[in-house]
Amino acid sequence: MTVTLADVAAAAGISRSTASRALSGSTLISADTRRTVEEAARTLGYRPNRAASALRSNKSHLVGLVMNNLLNATFHTVAEVVHKRCSDNGFQVLLCITDADPARERDVLAMLGDHGVDGTIVIGSGRSAVESNALLSQGRAVVNVIRSVRGSAAPTVLADDLDGARDATAHLLDLGHRRIGYIGGLEDATSGRERFEGYRSALADHGIEIDPSLVRKGPFTTEFGVAAVDSLLDEPSGMTALYAANHEAVFGILPTLVGRGVSVPSDLSLICHEDMPWLSLWHPAVTVVDNGASQLANVAMDLLFQQMSEPSKPDGRTYRIGARLVERASCAPVVNS
Repeated sequence: MTVTLADVAAAAGISRSTASRALSGSTLISADTRRTVEEAARTLGYRPNRAASALRSNKSHLVGLVMNNLLNATFHTVAEVVHKRCSDNGFQVLLCITDADPARERDVLAMLGDHGVDGTIVIGSGRSAVESNALLSQGRAVVNVIRSVRGSAAPTVLADDLDGARDATAHLLDLGHRRIGYIGGLEDATSGRERFEGYRSALADHGIEIDPSLVRKGPFTTEFGVAAVDSLLDEPSGMTALYAANHEAVFGILPTLVGRGVSVPSDLSLICHEDMPWLSLWHPAVTVVDNGASQLANVAMDLLFQQMSEPSKPDGRTYRIGARLVERASCAPVVNS
């Protein structure tokens, strides 16, 4: 026999309309009532007809999460926060991985619009303004996270990459290092531009010009990290410290340093941008710039829910989350030979 919403309401001891609102994620329903209704639905085996509900209300209770990759630890944290916040509020998440391919990203955003998502969080290539603006024009919420999108009317939540990079470089300078290597992302990414500017700015504050032989910029991949650190070590540059500003490249940088017998911090002081659990467990524990991944995600979700509950014309405002230097054991004063 088919289980109906009325059966769920009777089992939970509430009205049918209250049960409906509880299962649809209404903020008017208390968390205790929602849990009671959800438990009754599970016990009875009730499954709501989401398609029919979406047609009636023009609300799908779906949220899209578009990400470049699943390698980046910050992206992992964002995904965890988005899934929890959505689950707590009665939304399902559609996770889409684009491999930072702008064409695939555009196709994914169009697909999410076709599926009637209520909102979308985008960590993308920075080239999807037309598609994100199309979602906004359909009355769907959009928030860009970590990377800005030129021309997008959606709000954007960014880490303070410039100050974080400046602090990292200044820390190495304060330890006496003057030959500081840099491995970062490309200029078309917000983090690539801002972290390099922070590095340049800190050097300039100490009267030091950038030495191109100490700089490597490339894609956000492990393979680039291997190639970049290999080439820096092969260069007779006198490098005594390294600021690894390309997070995905760190997965190649650290094993390569070990494989080449480079002792950190005796031979090379090291700072990595963006924390992840195993960096504190590395030997030695690695000094990092913590970009506040959890706060980035929570602010993005606050903005997304605000858009979905109070539809208004987006203003394209940018919100910044502060970065902080976490000092560990991977940096030491320079040893002059």
